[in-house]
Amino acid sequence: MRRRLLLSSFGVAAVAVLALGLPLLFVTLRLVDDVARSDLLREVQTVAVYVEDRLDTGDLATDRLGRLVPAGHRVRVDLPDGRVLTAGPGFDTPYTASAPVRDGGRVSVARPPGDVRSRQLRAGAAIVLAVLASMAVAGAVALLSARRLSVPLLAVADRAARLGAGDFRPSAERHGIEELDRVSDVLDTSARAIAAVLRRERDLASDVSHQIRTRLTALRMRLEEIALSDDQAVRREAEAALEQTERLAGVIDELLAQARRARSEGASPVDVGREVGLVVDEREPAIRRLGREVVVDAPAGLVALAGPGRLHQAVGVLVDNALEHGAGTVTVSARRSVRHVLVEVTDEGGGVAPELVPRLFERGVTGPDGGTGIGLALARALVEADGGRLELRQPRPPIFVAFVPLVDPP
Repeated sequence: MRRRLLLSSFGVAAVAVLALGLPLLFVTLRLVDDVARSDLLREVQTVAVYVEDRLDTGDLATDRLGRLVPAGHRVRVDLPDGRVLTAGPGFDTPYTASAPVRDGGRVSVARPPGDVRSRQLRAGAAIVLAVLASMAVAGAVALLSARRLSVPLLAVADRAARLGAGDFRPSAERHGIEELDRVSDVLDTSARAIAAVLRRERDLASDVSHQIRTRLTALRMRLEEIALSDDQAVRREAEAALEQTERLAGVIDELLAQARRARSEGASPVDVGREVGLVVDEREPAIRRLGREVVVDAPAGLVALAGPGRLHQAVGVLVDNALEHGAGTVTVSARRSVRHVLVEVTDEGGGVAPELVPRLFERGVTGPDGGTGIGLALARALVEADGGRLELRQPRPPIFVAFVPLVDPP
């Protein structure tokens, strides 16, 4: 894309420069030629006046004629009595001017063509250099314009890709281009809307599951009591109803499992240590600016099952929170449990206030130092989309743990 923008911009600029430069070159060459011929007319008039002044006295000196014109020019005087006077070198040239004098005489002045050609060459070279300089400037402007357009476009495309990968965090980055900034605003709005839909879907599934399971448990207990009846027919009906209840419970479990599989669709093996390292590397400028230190303890070979970019973005949220709201050294570690890879993020700050602990992962909940209240909710959504979970293991000092499923759990 950048190459196409560069070539198109440079092509338009080159056509414009050439469309002006070529006519200018032609006009300049013709102008030099016209100036040379005008100079010849002035010279021949000067010689004609001199010859007419000397006709009566006959005092015409050849050396004097040569001094009336620039060095290298040739002067020829045809006198009325038939005599011919010449001064200067002989050569063939198209640059000749003549003028009559009284009593039938004629004066001619010629200049060498190389003199005019050299002037035309210098003027043409100046025009060509100006055209090349203009094209170089046009190329530089085209390069800057292409970079100014392509870099924001790539950033917006990357933002859209992260949104498709499950990163619903709004981005504050804007590029100063009205159309692209509008696209960024729309992406942020879409991200918030999708996150809200996923949260409502997750909450609804959880509430429905809880309510149905509660009712089924009560129904099962009631049927078990009925099954203790002395009436044989009643016991058979109660046992049949219990069997149907168990089947219904199995159907609910299968539906919930399908919903979890649908949310984790597209998950693939991810090297957790590599992803954690990339997260920290991306934030290296911010870490240096804050004067903080981030320690990574993630051994190689820890492979988890996660969606493209979801684990990366979730860990990024936790590291960003530790840098913004925490203090001291931030430690990011990873280790393996029986069925999960555990990614822990901690810092040496004051941690989470007790009143915030129960509602920390709710959307819109912020601490006393401010914030959007979106990051942790989205991080939990990203981890849960892969079938994992995100918890606050310890409020002070804060320890956040992401449980990411192993690729091949036992």
